[in-house]
Amino acid sequence: MAETNWYVLRAVSGQEKKIRTYLENEIARQSLQDYIPQIIIPTEKIFEMRNGKKTVREKTLFAGYIFVEADIKYGEVAHLITSMPGVIGFLSWNDGKTSKTPIPLRAGEIKRILGKMDEAVAVEELAPTSFSKGETIKVIDGPFSGFEGSVEEIFDDKKKLNVMVKIFGRNTPVELNYSQVEK
Repeated sequence: MAETNWYVLRAVSGQEKKIRTYLENEIARQSLQDYIPQIIIPTEKIFEMRNGKKTVREKTLFAGYIFVEADIKYGEVAHLITSMPGVIGFLSWNDGKTSKTPIPLRAGEIKRILGKMDEAVAVEELAPTSFSKGETIKVIDGPFSGFEGSVEEIFDDKKKLNVMVKIFGRNTPVELNYSQVEK
């Protein structure tokens, strides 16, 4: 088994996923999985409200950086990694010689980064999931923001509610997402 360390690879910002795909294909082609077992682009999930709907998108935590677990002392592994299109090189320091020496990450650093990624994966919607028929709720998002109403129907599978809202003195049925209301 190879002695691998984690290294930071500098890349053209915005092309991290493409570079990871190139690397994975080349690693598989040359059967170097033992020497380059993991390539990670740390991301987090961002919840946004767009046009009254909740959307989820992935945001790269460190734009322009890819984390590679590799044994760069084996053969041409370091050259393979740095020769990919879009790769600038390893995060390194000049040791006074003609070449720059890549700096491996300390165990604590990579654990913190991997831990942050695990937290992002574990993030769930914070909206409450238990509503009861007849319960009074307040609309906090969308065109009916600020109105109060009572729950008429609950659709747990879709995370939606039918709410009776009083508008201009009349009860009006409105379908809302869980994220648009609060108890």
